[in-house]
This record gives sequence, structure tokens and C-alpha cells, in this order.
Amino acid sequence: MPDRKEWSTDAAAELYGVKNWGAGYFSVSAQGEVLVHPRGNGGVSVSLYDVARGIQERGFDLPVLVRLSDILDARIKLLHECFASAIRDYGYHGVYRGVYPIKVNQQQQVVEEICDFGATYHHGLEAGSKAELIAAMSFLDDPEAYLVCNGYKDSEFIDLTLYARQMGIRCVIVIETASEFELILERSKALGIRPCLGVRMKLSTQASGHWSESGGERSVFGLNTAQVMDVVDRLRDEDMLDCFELLHYHLGSQIPNIRDIREAVKEGCRIYAGLVAEGAKMGVIDLGGGLAVDYDGSHTDFAGSCNYGTPEYCSAIVEEIMSILDDDDIAHPNIITESGRATVAYYSILLFNILDVSRFESHGLPDTLPEGSHELLANLMESLHTLKADNVQEIHHDALYYQDEAHELFKRGGMTLRERGQAGQIFWHILRRIATLLRDLDYVPDEFEHLDSVLADIYYGNFSLFQSLPDSWAIDQLFPVLPVHRLDERPTQQAILADITCDCDGKIDRFIDLRDVKRTLPLHRLKAGEDYTLGVFLVGAYQETLGDLHNLLGDTNVVSVKIDSEGQIHYTREIQGDSVSDVLTYVEYDPKEMVRRMRAVAERAVKSGTITPPERRAIMDAYEGGLRGYTYYEREN
Repeated sequence: MPDRKEWSTDAAAELYGVKNWGAGYFSVSAQGEVLVHPRGNGGVSVSLYDVARGIQERGFDLPVLVRLSDILDARIKLLHECFASAIRDYGYHGVYRGVYPIKVNQQQQVVEEICDFGATYHHGLEAGSKAELIAAMSFLDDPEAYLVCNGYKDSEFIDLTLYARQMGIRCVIVIETASEFELILERSKALGIRPCLGVRMKLSTQASGHWSESGGERSVFGLNTAQVMDVVDRLRDEDMLDCFELLHYHLGSQIPNIRDIREAVKEGCRIYAGLVAEGAKMGVIDLGGGLAVDYDGSHTDFAGSCNYGTPEYCSAIVEEIMSILDDDDIAHPNIITESGRATVAYYSILLFNILDVSRFESHGLPDTLPEGSHELLANLMESLHTLKADNVQEIHHDALYYQDEAHELFKRGGMTLRERGQAGQIFWHILRRIATLLRDLDYVPDEFEHLDSVLADIYYGNFSLFQSLPDSWAIDQLFPVLPVHRLDERPTQQAILADITCDCDGKIDRFIDLRDVKRTLPLHRLKAGEDYTLGVFLVGAYQETLGDLHNLLGDTNVVSVKIDSEGQIHYTREIQGDSVSDVLTYVEYDPKEMVRRMRAVAERAVKSGTITPPERRAIMDAYEGGLRGYTYYEREN
């Protein structure tokens, strides 16, 4: 980290990796605040801290999920323009039609805005359940856009897809299992509607990353080669081969290596060519998801990153399809990708304030120990006084030994409680001084790898990890985290973040880094009377719907923001987060019955003389006010 005199906002941007993971949508201003560039690099920008203050001035407390609608628009535009450029450069004869998989973020506003922003490009939707299909049918009003239906299907699901096709929606039923194929045939005959069919194929190609098991021959959904041939034969027997139009595969979400994408396209195109040779109509190849988000900004094939960008991704796909199909003189199919994560991740930011800090600070030590102190305290003090850069490892070993001895002596009655406390103070002083000396060493022994995290302060954030960032807890996914203001000041504290749940897992102690995973996050000291606001970025994919009600902390407030060409902030939609009453109803409580029971308890207290009638009123006002309140920490009015 640069010295204090060298600190600058450029140093802050480098420290938190903003230029690496921000994809041009975020930067740091000269005033030390995170800027949002809604249309990418250059052009208009606004301060995210100003956005946060505007939200609070309008009566919404933090935490709040901010949706930046312009970024969503820009992401859809980028995907389609990159494919259009590759199609034009290579002379490809098919068209690109993106579809958004609703499972990535099913919130109505998200789906609605995708349909709105994607209308220019005929951007469609993918539904993997009956509920998602019903949502998609009501929002997708474009006969040129695809509605791809994946997932396990019952009769009602299949009937809805057929009715959608009958109404002119470009709805494709993707056969995921052999058993549902017969049901599809049965229902299409019963309704007299010829379906548009696709098949999901299990590829042998398997990618690296968190979600690699989504692909490969042992994946849960999809047909193997023999089963696909059975589908072809049965359709031929039923005179329905003209209904078979689409080949689909899914390599997995967040594919970090472009080589895996290329290999999957090669295999998929060979299968596509084989289906054409069998007489299937075909015309569409759906490559599924996989376009990755560079969460850590390292531009590598690490699980949380990717070694390619959107232009390379699009060019690789177009080039590979042409190289395979041109050899067999097969017409170029329309290309579908189900790029959900890359579409919505940048769109949402979780903003929360820091409520308190548990700071690692040892008490001051006297120059000499009190007369009669235990000899072990003298040994620890001598270790502290003789500690130098050239003996840090030896002193560290001694200090650990003496600290363990102090604990054992106390348990056996050989040391007083006060002496145990003094031993701890000296021990932590030694560790603090070791940490300082290590900064100037050319080589740091491996045993000190996690020393910073041992000495880190704990910053308590007004959020629930389990509600707003479930993948951070469940699969150790890394998200960029940083203060959205005060970046013109050098951060002096190494910290981990704890949420307000009473759970030891409710913490973030792994942070992005270009070379490795950092165990602490550099933060500033809190200022009295001033909020300290942090942002967690790239949280638009999966986090909202996967969140749970741990400790009955509910959905956060949500505010949508648009930024006009003059840089004016428009708060376009506000969704109030869950109240205490809301979350209690989710777990089958009846708030009205609870109020009735509480009134009865309070009245008994009045009759017994424990409280007065005015006190009863104050208690009930507080109780009912709590039911109406936000589940997170609220400001005092």
C-alpha cells in the first residue's frame, strides 16, 4: 500500500481493483467517491455516495439494493452489438437472438426492464419452471424473440407452451428427459398444436469453475446420444421431424476459460450437423449460459474471473460454428445464448452502513511489571523487548509457547485472572509489533500468512449475508467490496466484515485480489456522527432470490435509478423492504393474533400492579411500531 504522503484516489482505485473489475462502469472521483458510468467508459457519471444520500433523504434506510437501469441497458446492447460485429466480420448468415434465463433474477422489475431494453434486439426469455413460464408469457410481447422452455415439465407446463405458440409467441419446448418427450407428443396431439421442439444434449466436454457439474455426460438434465437418436426416430415415425428445430446444451455458469467454450461449440456443432443429416429441420443452436463475469478483475481462468471479454466470446462462437458447419455445407443456424449472469450482475449494488467496530487494540503496557509478578510474564516481556526484524520467527514461537503456558497455568490454579489478562496484553503487543516488522521484510515466512486477519478489526455492517449475499456464504464466491466515499483518505485499518445476524458464519473474510484471495479489507476509521457507507458490487445475479430469512432479516429496500444525459439522478422506482410483520407472516405467524396476545399479557401486568395503564400504552405502541418497522437497524428519528 502506498505511503500516506503518496496516497491518491488513483491509489484507492488500484487498492480496491476498481479499474479491473468495474468494466468501465465504475471509477473513483477526485473527491474520493465511487462514480457510476451508466454507459461505460467516458460520458456522464454520478457519485454513488450522492445516490445513497438521495435515497436516505427520501426516507429509505440502508441497507438498500440499488438497481442501475442504464447499466442493464448497456449490458444488453453490448452483447448484441458484439455478436452483430462478429457476424458481420465473418460473413455469418444466421442471426443472434439472446435470451435471459429468468432464474438468474426473477424479480418483476428485472424481467420487465430486460424485455423493454431488449426489444430493439428481439431479446427473449428462458423459463425453467411453470411459474417462470407464466411470468414470461405476460411480459414477452415480441414475435421475433424466443421463449425457450427448459426444466422438468408436467402436462400443465406443456399445455401453456403450446398455447403460447398458438398465440404467436416463438416458444420452444426443450426436451430435458426421455420421459417428458412422450408427454409432449401426447399433449400436442390432444390440443392439435404442432410444437416447436428442441433437445438438450449432454456434451462430453466439461468446463472448469464452480458450476462445472452443470455440463458433462453426468449432468442431471439432458439426453445422451442414444436418447437423442430415439427422439429423432420417434419424430420421424410421427411425421414430426419438421418440429425439431433447436439443439441446446449448457456447459455451466461462469465459464472462466475461453478454450472450454470453444471446445463445447465444436462438439455441439458436430451434433447439430448430425441431426441435420438425420433429416431434422433444425435452424437454431442454443449454447446455454456461461459468459463469465470478472468478479476479481484478474482476467484469468480463476473460478471468479475469466480470461476473455464479451467481444472475444462472441467472435469465438461465430468462428467455431462456421468452421464446423461450412465443411458440411450446412446453413448457418440462428444463435441463442442464455447469458444471464453477465447481463444482470453489474446492474445491482448492495449499499449498507457500518454500525460499530470491534477494534484490535492492546492496552498500554507498564515499563516494568509489578513486584511479585509470575515469571512467565517476565519471559513474555523480555520477548517483546528483544523483538527485532531478524528474530521475528523465533520470538513468535516463544510468544505462542508462553501464551499456551499461561492458559494451562490458569486452568490449574497457578496464575490469577489478572495475571492471565496481563499475559494476553503482552502477547498481543508482540503480535502487533511482528506485523509491523513484517512489512519491511523481503521474505515473509508462510506461518505469518494469516497474521493480518488474526489482528483485523471487525466492522459490523447493517446487512444480512444470508439474505443479500448468499453465494458468499454458500460457495465462497467473491464480490468486490469497498467504501463508496472517503477514498481520498488512506485507509488505515485492516478489517473483516460481520453482518447483524447472530451467526458466526455471517461474515465476509475473503476479498478479491489480483494475485490471491485477501483475508482482510483495508477500511477507514469511523468518524463520530458520520455514516460510513460500503458497497458490494456485481450482485445482480442470483443473490436476491437465493436469499433466506436467517434471523428473520427480510428483503432490503430496493431503489431503481436512471441517469440522464445531463448527469441528473432519477429515482424511478422504490420498493420498500420487508417489515417485521411481513417476515413473521412468511414463517406462519399471525401479527394480529400476536398483538392480541401481547395486549392480554400487558393487561395482566396492569392488574397485578407491575405496570400502569399509561406504561401499558407505551409498551403496546412500541410493540406495534416494531411490527411495522424495517427488519434491519433503523436510524433514530
